[in-house]
Amino acid sequence: MITAASNSRVKRLVQLNQKAKLRRTEDVFLVEGVKMFLEAPPEKLKEVYVSESFLEHCSCREQLEKTGYEVVSDAVFDKISDTCTPQGILCVMEQFHYNMKELLQKKAPLFLVLENIQDPGNLGTMLRTGEGAGVDGVIMSRDTVDIYNPKVIRATMGSIYRVPFFYTQNLAQTIRELDAAGINTYAAHLKGKQWHTQADYTKGTAFLIGNEGNGLKEETAELANSYIRIPMEGKVESLNAAIAAAILMYEAGRQRRL
Repeated sequence: MITAASNSRVKRLVQLNQKAKLRRTEDVFLVEGVKMFLEAPPEKLKEVYVSESFLEHCSCREQLEKTGYEVVSDAVFDKISDTCTPQGILCVMEQFHYNMKELLQKKAPLFLVLENIQDPGNLGTMLRTGEGAGVDGVIMSRDTVDIYNPKVIRATMGSIYRVPFFYTQNLAQTIRELDAAGINTYAAHLKGKQWHTQADYTKGTAFLIGNEGNGLKEETAELANSYIRIPMEGKVESLNAAIAAAILMYEAGRQRRL
C-alpha cells in the first residue's frame, strides 16, 4: 500500500490532474468514481488506484480483481483526487484519438461544432447531452478547453468513452470540409431570422456554438449555411452555451425520430 505523498507515482498522478501538457505527453487522462471505472473500456484502462477505506466496503471487488489495482492510504487518495469528497477509486486511461475521416463515415451525421468553449462544465455537459440526443461527434477549435480536464471528465458522466470528438487546428477549413461533404452547417446566432424549429435537420447537420461570453466569431458564423435563433421571452438575449446546444441537438433528434 502506498502511504507516502512523496511517492513518485503519487506525484505523477497529481501532475496528471493539473497539467494538460503532461497528459498529452503520456497520452493518458484520469477518471474518478465507481461509475467511471465500471464503464471504462477495458482496452483503455491502464492503472487503477483505490483507497484503503474504499476497498473495505466496495461492491466492485470482482471487477477490480480482473483489472488489477493499487491500494493507497486514505490520506494519499485525498492528495491524488481532484474532488472535494472522493469516492475512493481513480483510473489512468489511455486517451482517445479520432479523425475527421472517421467522423464523416456515417450517413447524414449530426455534429456539434464548438469554437473557443472555455468552461469545463459546459464542454462536459455538451458531450453528455450530445450522447443523449444522438450526436455522431463533437468538433472543437484548438482553443477550446482541454477535453481531458478533470472537470470536463466529471461533467461527461461517462460520455467521454462513447462520443467521438476531434480538435481541429483550422476551424474554418473544417467547416468547409463539412460543407463539401454535404453537411448543412447552422450558426446559433442572434442575427438569425429563422427559428431553430423551422430548419430541417434530418440530413447531415452541424450546429456551430461559440464562446460563452462572445458567441461565434463573425468570420466563423459567416461560413455557416444558415443562421438560426432560439426564441426567447423577456429581456434574455442569449442562453448558456451548453443549454443552447442541448436545445438544438434535441430538436434534431426529435426530427430524426419522426
